[in-house]
Amino acid sequence: MAQGKSDPNYKIAAENRRARFDYAIEDDIECGIILEGSEVKSLRKGGANIAESYAAVEDGELWLVNSYIAPYDQAKSFKHEERRRRKLLVSRKELSNLWNATQRKGMTLVPLVLYFNHKGMAKIKIGIAKGKKNHDKRDTSAKRDWSRQKQRLLKQG
Repeated sequence: MAQGKSDPNYKIAAENRRARFDYAIEDDIECGIILEGSEVKSLRKGGANIAESYAAVEDGELWLVNSYIAPYDQAKSFKHEERRRRKLLVSRKELSNLWNATQRKGMTLVPLVLYFNHKGMAKIKIGIAKGKKNHDKRDTSAKRDWSRQKQRLLKQG
């Protein structure tokens, strides 16, 4: 992601910042996403939300469910449905690995970030994650607070 600063095409359209708090992410995978024209235009304007969405393997295909892409006002007759299921593109091997993770190991597929890569193509990063319990969330937050406090103390003296 360090390439994003110098690359004019790289742009984050939507980010799920809560995912790393709610889930212990073990691995992530980059997927292509099938979009309609007005959806791409709306994403470029930044009108998307993937916070409440998830990915699922159904009938041998990977789907992004409950993601929101705002309607694009300039699209007169070719408007898109805001919360439709969108197909994600992965290789067959990756798809079988994702199916194994969700069905056999009880993992969840959580969208982490929706972005345009350096070629200008819309991509989504999916995290293979396990849900955290409340005490795990408290531990994470305590560690984060302690590291912030430690940095402050080191900076002061």
